[in-house]
Amino acid sequence: MSPAAMRTRPKVLLAGNPNTGKTTLFNRLTGAELRVGNYPGVTVECITRELVLDGGVSVELTDLPGAYSLSARSAEEQIALQALCGLDPYPKPELAVLVIDATQLARNLYFTLQVIEAGVPVVCALNMQDELASRGVEVDRERLEQRLGVPVVAVSAKHGQGLAELGRAVAKVLEKPSLGQPGPRWRPEEVELRADVEAVGQALPAEWTSQGAARTEALALWALLSIDEQDELGGIDPELRRTVMERRRMAQEAGRDLDQAVVAGRYGWIDRHAPEFLEEQPERRSWSERVDALILHPLAGFFLFLLTMGVVFQFLFSWSDPLIGGIESLFAWIAEGIEALLPAGLFRDFLVEGIVGGVGSVVVFLPQILLLFLFLGLMEDSGYMARVAFLMDRIMKALGLHGRAFVPLMSGFACAIPAMMGTRTIERKRDRFLTMMVIPLMTCAARLPVYSLIIAALFPPGEIWGFVPVQGLLMVGMYVFGTVIALVCAAVLGRTLFRGPRVPLILELPPYRLPKLRYVLRMMWQRARLFLSEAGKVILAFSVLLWILLTFPREPALERDFGAERNQLALQELSPAELEEKLLVLDDAESGERLRASYAGRLGQALEPWIEPLGFDWKIGIGLIGSFAAREVFVATMGVVYGVGGEVDEQSPNLRDRIRAESRSDGKPTYTPLVGLSLMIFFALACQCMSTLAVLKRETKSYRWPVFLFVYMTVLAWVSSFFVYQGGLLLGFG
Repeated sequence: MSPAAMRTRPKVLLAGNPNTGKTTLFNRLTGAELRVGNYPGVTVECITRELVLDGGVSVELTDLPGAYSLSARSAEEQIALQALCGLDPYPKPELAVLVIDATQLARNLYFTLQVIEAGVPVVCALNMQDELASRGVEVDRERLEQRLGVPVVAVSAKHGQGLAELGRAVAKVLEKPSLGQPGPRWRPEEVELRADVEAVGQALPAEWTSQGAARTEALALWALLSIDEQDELGGIDPELRRTVMERRRMAQEAGRDLDQAVVAGRYGWIDRHAPEFLEEQPERRSWSERVDALILHPLAGFFLFLLTMGVVFQFLFSWSDPLIGGIESLFAWIAEGIEALLPAGLFRDFLVEGIVGGVGSVVVFLPQILLLFLFLGLMEDSGYMARVAFLMDRIMKALGLHGRAFVPLMSGFACAIPAMMGTRTIERKRDRFLTMMVIPLMTCAARLPVYSLIIAALFPPGEIWGFVPVQGLLMVGMYVFGTVIALVCAAVLGRTLFRGPRVPLILELPPYRLPKLRYVLRMMWQRARLFLSEAGKVILAFSVLLWILLTFPREPALERDFGAERNQLALQELSPAELEEKLLVLDDAESGERLRASYAGRLGQALEPWIEPLGFDWKIGIGLIGSFAAREVFVATMGVVYGVGGEVDEQSPNLRDRIRAESRSDGKPTYTPLVGLSLMIFFALACQCMSTLAVLKRETKSYRWPVFLFVYMTVLAWVSSFFVYQGGLLLGFG
């Protein structure tokens, strides 16, 4: 199709409440394979595909994010209004297909009335017909169509029923828009409310009022219910905002609730006319309600959730370890192959240590990301995730967080990267950003090697009260410390930088359903591809930069003549085994000297005045620089610094011994338990993970928030470590 033809294709919007099967219907109509989930808020972006109707007519069909109403107080919720009404930057649509959950008809009609009021030609797709009988609900489609004044087509998106009839109805309304444009079904009747609407209507921008009085009234009602002192709406005319705030103030002084007046008016219309087309059997307690009695119980439900998440994270760690090991082995094999094919030199080192090592540091995150989204997808599709959000909302609200923030926070124990990506289920920008600001404080798996090394090296085995192991208690304490600090920071940020009204959790509890594994697997693949294509590029770039800092200058001036020392060893009468051992020691020592003379080493020494008050020396400074690629890199970097080779881990006895034996110029030990505790506190709070910053940049579409996160976490880490170390010295623990 030519570009000119594409520009003239009619624009049709697919809209409706969350979790009404809208995206399933979109996939059926267009052949797309978008993610579908049994959880409100799965669709968070506008997605457009071509739809060919009978007769070869081609239209642009756009799947909008779900909305319970056109009233909006966040930028994300504003999308539905702008798109449906054709407000800048969205073009005017020729038609809106409203997907209605037939089993929740009365609630869905509120949104339907608003769209009809806005003057948009409408066709209603009465979905989930296959579930009506089991719910004890009967809907008279013809009478509903007569009352609404727009075409109503019965469909089942799940089974593909009624799609041909829906296509024909869309084609008819496109040909004759008046068939789907009956005019408002409800209008405000109270004198005071009509005066508010008229005043706000006069303050609307000219482009909003150019299509008739009914549309002007609808947009005025939207403004009255959406604009307030703490909304997140963008592009609102200052005069319009001033007028709305004035009318809201006047209503408040008169003891009138504008929101209640409008909402009650529309639902009053629905309640009066519902008996004409809706018949519901007397309520009976379903098996779903009986299960909810347990899952939503304040105590039993909470412990059941903890048990579920414990199982999930156990699988996450146990299943991902072999996969991570396999990826590491694969990249080690690739590195060995390159070393065998190419002669030693700078280019080979760049490929092996910079490119292969950098790509490996990206791909190694995939097992945890895929497994985490597998479990989240299964929980969402089954309907359990919505209940978790409802259950945890009370606790999260007390901390200034949204109920849906709990699962991403829990996911942060595995890795902050998939946890941040998981915040997309939180609709409100303020709540989503606040959650992402505290997720990196949760104790992720990358901190474990650092904690293990420090605890094993500086805290001798022992027991408290005769049975509680000191080392195990310290490890548990670090987890508890990270969680407590994350919650405290959430409470502080939620009351300062992210201050806003505590919006209640409005969440429909969907029916329990068997997860659709095909959709879950597709979602996993989409998340993995997104991670590799977006965040992966940034991670790789920083990995190469770190390699450059650790490698150059290539031939620095060293204090020792290692070549001469090797020649002297060759002249000594040593057995081959003894000679090899001494040469290895000499090689490790030279690596350490070269590292100290590298740009990274110089940066470490430049950092020393800043980190010395924390009990750290320049060698730890090098480790901190290396840890920005990934926290666990700290262990290998320290191995090179102390001349025991780069192939070390937290269990390396040589590295532990060297750390214990390291001393200052006055003979006092460099590392003490107090230094170790200060270092663990720093790692618990500092944002030493460039991949986290890269993902945050993508999720927020701004460099501002990654910079803020890095600064506030670094300052928090420095101040906390300072008080721990200096306070310990004052108490005599040096």
